[in-house]
Amino acid sequence: MSKFHTRLNWYSQQHCLHKRISAPLRNWLFDRGSLTARLVDLCGDGFSVRLVSLRRASPAFDEIIALGMQPRAQALVREVLLCCDNKPLVYARTIIPVSSMRGALRGLALLGTRPLGAVLFSDPSMTRQPLEVALLHAAHVYHERINNLTEEPVWGRRSVFTLKGEKLLVSEFFLPELFDKPDRG
Repeated sequence: MSKFHTRLNWYSQQHCLHKRISAPLRNWLFDRGSLTARLVDLCGDGFSVRLVSLRRASPAFDEIIALGMQPRAQALVREVLLCCDNKPLVYARTIIPVSSMRGALRGLALLGTRPLGAVLFSDPSMTRQPLEVALLHAAHVYHERINNLTEEPVWGRRSVFTLKGEKLLVSEFFLPELFDKPDRG
């Protein structure tokens, strides 16, 4: 049996206020604006996207529930690191149901190292559901993607976006190095 698990406990903003979340972290977690734009503001020309993985797979159970997908449904799973001067600050995971890829969202499979946020926040049809937050522990399978960057638990957020009538799920986990940079946001 694997030492890793795949379940994350996601909480609404109202239900996680009792958690000990620092003010700088809360500022990043609950900002409803574009994370890409905020990181570009923070990093300037040093902002970049590093593609970790792009594959067709079955999402985790909590992702299937969040998107209202059928069990064992397939999705495009895109994992990236958002970097400043080549230093990863955010691990992001996007789930796009295969059914959405046949329509208006098919171009998202071709983003490569371009930021998804620039596409989402520039489209007037985009809507966003409320943010949820979770603490990603080292025993979680997603932590494998960042374990060479930190062994600490990291907080993350997620929300379902609707773009051109199609849903996608974006999860973003904030690495400790993000808080070493002076934030103007």
